[in-house]
Amino acid sequence: MRVLGVDPGLTRCGIGVVDGAIGRTLTMVAADAIRTSADAELPVRLLGIERGIEQWLDDYRPDAVAVERVFAQHNVSTVMGTAQASALAIVCAARRGLPVALHTPSEVKAAITGSGRADKAQVAMMVARILKLAEPPKPADAADAVALAVCHLWRGGAQARVAQAQQEFARKVELARQARGI
Repeated sequence: MRVLGVDPGLTRCGIGVVDGAIGRTLTMVAADAIRTSADAELPVRLLGIERGIEQWLDDYRPDAVAVERVFAQHNVSTVMGTAQASALAIVCAARRGLPVALHTPSEVKAAITGSGRADKAQVAMMVARILKLAEPPKPADAADAVALAVCHLWRGGAQARVAQAQQEFARKVELARQARGI
């Protein structure tokens, strides 16, 4: 499975691609950041991010997209920019019919380091160790995007199986209700 990880941001939107599966060696395919100028107007910046994400989707053809779930911060303008970049990643994936998973920063940290309170340096170091890289992907936003992809590869399969089991259970309950005329 190939996962595109997206660490949303307006100035630097981290992006990374990882191949692998649970129980198999993971391989980083590519990592970088889509950059926009802080001086550019918002529509231009959003368009640049959208074009960048579309290019990565064209170039690497992932099976799924993992995006960092936006969380509340004190700085409203930062949250807004992060949410806007996140929405672009979700829309680009949805346009192609790709499954999208949202993972919180603490979920990613816990999956990668074992602690939901790990700092960026610890996450980057563990990403390098997990993927057998000489050094963490650069810039830091790219390392975070790769961590999202790894998290999804490790956790996403289990989450998808739970969701599928829940849907199957709901379908069986509905069939039982229909059989009883309820």
